[in-house]
Amino acid sequence: MNTSIFISPIFNDHCPQILNLILPIQQIEFNVPVTLEGQPDLLDIETHYHNTGGGFWGAKKGDELVGSIALIALGNHSGAIRKMFVKKEFRGKDIGTAQMLLQKLINHCKENGITDLYLGTVDMLKAAHRFYEKNGFAKIKSENLPVYFPRMMGENVYYHLIIN
Repeated sequence: MNTSIFISPIFNDHCPQILNLILPIQQIEFNVPVTLEGQPDLLDIETHYHNTGGGFWGAKKGDELVGSIALIALGNHSGAIRKMFVKKEFRGKDIGTAQMLLQKLINHCKENGITDLYLGTVDMLKAAHRFYEKNGFAKIKSENLPVYFPRMMGENVYYHLIIN
């Protein structure tokens, strides 16, 4: 793992950096037809993530935001992973950015009594599927999601993890 990358909570003062990280990955790299208007949470991460009992974490190399992950606490000892993005040049097992972000989120869940994690993604993101499956997430059908899981436009692959 790359010890020069640090994971820490980030807040609304990081919104410009968050937008500069996430939007190009979604729109340019993966050609996902999503806009900022469809993601108002990115303009107020404190209300949408931190204030739910969840959180929003950034991976930084120096002052550069190179990755993100967020958690919405859903009640019922459950949470939803959102906004898991890592810049291309910081991806991969050798660097470990995504693994560090996920571990930070799971540690937060353990500390806060969240035992069920859910996430939605899109079928074209095969590397993401492998990453989640390698980390113990099980693919589930959409009809097996809890009714309180907040669905996002475009998602069509879902995962669940029981945290011990």
